[in-house]
Amino acid sequence: MDYPSMLALVVGFGLPLAVMFAARAQGNAAATAMEAIARQPEAAGDIRGALILSLALIESLVIYVLLAFLLLFGRLPSIMEYLQAMGQ
Repeated sequence: MDYPSMLALVVGFGLPLAVMFAARAQGNAAATAMEAIARQPEAAGDIRGALILSLALIESLVIYVLLAFLLLFGRLPSIMEYLQAMGQ
């Protein structure tokens, strides 16, 4: 495979894959926090603060992937440029 094809694969699969794993991690974090609050209701404030911090960190990773996605998307050649390059 040539460079533009590999770049298109990375751009096409990178962001959805990162979002899928981040959504799974956020769901697990929220479920675990709810279980912890159910076991110790008096610690709900501390657990909630830790949950919000962890969700923010998980979401920041997705934002970094989005930034990389946008940067790589700008590097993709147009279809006509790619077809002309392949025809030579």
